[in-house]
Amino acid sequence: MRHLFVPLFLILLIENAAAQGVLQPTNNLPNPYQTIENYFKMPEGRTWGATSAVEIDRDGRSIWVAERCGANSCLDSILPIILQFDASGKLLRSFGEGMFIFPHGIFVDRDGNVWVTDGRDNAPPPASGSGGAGQAGAGTLSGPRPGATTGHQVLKFSPDGRLLMTLGKPGGAAEPDYFYQPNDVLVAPNGDVFVSEGHGGANSRILKFSKDGKWIKTWGRKGAGPGELDQPHALAMDSRGRLFVGDRGNNRIQIFDQDGKLLDEWKQFSRPSGIYIDQQDNIYVADSESESVARNHDGWRRGIRIGSAKDGSVQAFIPDPLEKTTGTSAAEGVAADGRGNVYGAEVGPRGVKKYVKR
Repeated sequence: MRHLFVPLFLILLIENAAAQGVLQPTNNLPNPYQTIENYFKMPEGRTWGATSAVEIDRDGRSIWVAERCGANSCLDSILPIILQFDASGKLLRSFGEGMFIFPHGIFVDRDGNVWVTDGRDNAPPPASGSGGAGQAGAGTLSGPRPGATTGHQVLKFSPDGRLLMTLGKPGGAAEPDYFYQPNDVLVAPNGDVFVSEGHGGANSRILKFSKDGKWIKTWGRKGAGPGELDQPHALAMDSRGRLFVGDRGNNRIQIFDQDGKLLDEWKQFSRPSGIYIDQQDNIYVADSESESVARNHDGWRRGIRIGSAKDGSVQAFIPDPLEKTTGTSAAEGVAADGRGNVYGAEVGPRGVKKYVKR
């Protein structure tokens, strides 16, 4: 009988790969932050709706939020949905009324312009028992639903609320057009625009545009392999120009160059609903679904994990106070101002919390 000889270095390589494949949850980390609730002052008589969109102004102090009109949708609402607050929580300005169905992602570019994605449409709900997608595009379609006349777009505003640009067809579009369920938007320092698309439908991809709105390229498809995506829910860019994609359905961050080449995969920040990277390359990652919505990610606690975008280390953790909830909770969107204060935008609890160093 012939004996199979396996070199020692190959055995060690296989054992090391197997060990790396079993990643322990990064739950037991210090929380150096104190929670400040009810910090932002809404207009009298107005209550918070669900929000996943929070961003810091280019001044490093004031905060932009896009919220869903006191509910989880702005369908038929006349409320302004884009709100700017100063560092004390006072409302400075608001705009965008009647222009969105489901504000989802937000970004402020180097010129102070505000970009917001609209992730649903205004099509009427399907008839009972029809097996349709459900109201506001929450199903598994990869293109617009009959009757949709608005939504599924990315809008660019000046800081005072003037509409400067619109990307996407009103009511949505299937491939090769765009968009259907755009999740987030990011503008690179050179003006190129990146949009992540796909919130449960067939589309799961990244689209790149020039600063004047012309399509450049698309990459990614639905799947779990390297470079494939499942709900690319959040975008961020580090000082090296690497594009961080919150591949939420796959419980990982994938890191690409700006032409779509896959550079790395990080799972230590848990299930990413939101990502923010500050000027010092500190990374803030919000997990709003583990152990409640995402039954495939048990053992990981929801909350905000904070670490380094340079080396991938996780250094702090702000836990979700609603440990036993059965739905989405804690921050879905996340941002940090120039003083290191952290802001979490919440869909389930509805509101924005501020976290300050103790």
